[in-house]
Parts: sequence; C-alpha cells; structure tokens
Amino acid sequence: MPSDERIFVKAIRKYCAQHGIAVDVRAGGWLIAMRRGAHRHFALGYDIGINSAIAHRLASDKCATAEVLALSGVPCIPHHLFLNPNLGAHIAAPGWRETMLGLLARHPQGLVVKPNEGTAGRSVFKVTNPRELERAVADVFASSSALAISPFVDIEQEVRVTLLDRMPMVVYRKERTSGWRHNLDAGARPVLIEQGEIRDACATMAIDAARAIGIDFASIDLVHADGGWKVLEINSGVMMEVLGKFCPDLVDAIYAAALDRIFDETAR
Repeated sequence: MPSDERIFVKAIRKYCAQHGIAVDVRAGGWLIAMRRGAHRHFALGYDIGINSAIAHRLASDKCATAEVLALSGVPCIPHHLFLNPNLGAHIAAPGWRETMLGLLARHPQGLVVKPNEGTAGRSVFKVTNPRELERAVADVFASSSALAISPFVDIEQEVRVTLLDRMPMVVYRKERTSGWRHNLDAGARPVLIEQGEIRDACATMAIDAARAIGIDFASIDLVHADGGWKVLEINSGVMMEVLGKFCPDLVDAIYAAALDRIFDETAR
C-alpha cells in the first residue's frame, strides 16, 4: 500500500482485505474497482457509489442545492447561479453583469463568488466592490462553466455532519486558524462535538437537508450566522482526509459502514 495514498483509498483497501473483496486501484487512486463474486462495484473520486444519480447531481450543484432546500423549508445560505458567457448567448442569461452588480448593491457587507461545482474552497473569493467582483468572476469563469454568488455572512461557527441513511456518523466543528473561511484544506482543524444542544440542532437540520434532496451518504456543512443555523452546502463525495489524521479509527469505521451497506445489499 503506497504511503502517499489518500485516506479514502486506504480505508477501502483495509475494508476489502478484511472482507475478502478483490480491489483494483486505478488512475492514481481516483478510480477503485471492488469485486466479490460476480458483483463489481466502483468508487470514483470521493464518491463511494451509494447515492442516486440525481441526489449526487443536486448535491454537487451549490445553487440547485440551495433552491431545493428553500423549496423544502430548510434554512440555507442562498446561492445565485450564473452561467459562463463563453458557453454562448443562448446559454448565459442576458444582463448577467448588471444582475451581479445588483446583488452587490443589495449586500454592502460583500458577496462570496465561487465555482458552482467544486470542493475544498478553491477559487472562492470575498468581494466588496465592483472591481473585486469583476476580478473574481473572471478567475472563476476561466476554469468553470458556472459560478455561484452568495451574500457574505459573518460565520460564528461552521459544523460538518456526516450522515449515512439519515444517521449522524460524526459531527465536528471546523476551527479556523485565521481569515474568514473554515475550509479544512485551508488549515481549519476538526473538533469533535460529542453531545449537547449544538450537536442535536445541527444533526436535525442535516437530516432535514439530506431528506430534502434524497441523499443517503453525505457530509453537510452548516453555519451559525445572523442568530441561527443554516445549511451552507451538501457534499455527496464524503472526503475525510483531514479528519482521518486526527481520528483514523473513526474514519475507517464510517467508510466501513458505508461499504457494509453496499456489500450487504448485494449479498441478499
């Protein structure tokens, strides 16, 4: 087992070795084929292959997630969709620049501009004036077909809940070291929340969010801002690389429970 493999890959290798499942790791660990008897199952990226296609697509689309949650009455941070004008005039809505500037005027505290699909906080910008907005939009559109714009909010706490079949497997707070972002890849540290009012409130809201988009295995990010908890986004690919450095046994157990769900069903 290569020492530089992702924790996700190591956890799958470990599970397969313990359960007599053949595993074939391809594409530098990005594609994993598992086989037991006549059944073959795949994991791609951080998608272990439990969720339905539409649930995965909804969770991967920040704006679609926000729309569905709003329709379902689940408190969330609103996200506004803008398609890359390079896709063609018949794709991108006319007047998109004016619409962005209108959002900025309505939110003088600032906006957050980011790719509509993507993780780990890459190409995420806080903007407070038209010049910053223009630069951020150009940066995101240089590599993405769509971007999401949300109002900047002063986040007091950010919590991640990982669910499997509507059951909270782990709840932890992202403790940022500096700046305004709580991304683990940007240096934030996971701190487990074992019990209490915050855990209960976040777990309940995460379950409501998962039910709203019909997702079974996901990590759901919630923020406390403006006096209440809101869903920030839903991650269909359950990435626990940073958490695995602090709680390796817990991460192994979560991935094992998800794989049990897959291989127990195929044994029936």
